[in-house]
Amino acid sequence: MDNHEALKLENQICFAFYACSREITKLYRPMLDRLELTYTQYVTMLALWEQDQVTVTALGNKLYLDSGTLTPLLKKLEAAGLITRTRDRNDERSVIVELTEQGRALKEKAAGIPAELACKVEGTPEEAGILLRQMHEFLRRLQSCNAKE
Repeated sequence: MDNHEALKLENQICFAFYACSREITKLYRPMLDRLELTYTQYVTMLALWEQDQVTVTALGNKLYLDSGTLTPLLKKLEAAGLITRTRDRNDERSVIVELTEQGRALKEKAAGIPAELACKVEGTPEEAGILLRQMHEFLRRLQSCNAKE
């Protein structure tokens, strides 16, 4: 591929990921509207359903979100009654995020979303597994590159 061909938008890995991200978020929207969550709120809840009572810093690291994005998001989830935020007794600088009963109960309502999404994209579980492994490997490589910078 010559330099001019390499600069075509359709040949950019970053644009393919960006476009896929936008399209998958659109697919999620009607499902998440039923839960009254945005996509970013949904992935935050997924992280908390995996591990409750985490620091804001740990949650931000897991979600690849900075505090400028995460703090307003957590305020909205707290206002909705899904989480609480409290200062860590052992370290006043840390804030602990914890699910409320309502936040834990929402997990049951969300349980069917992965299968519903799979039906929409007409993929097989095997294809999904392969793609997920490839994406995790690519993410690992990107992190490795960024760590060298």
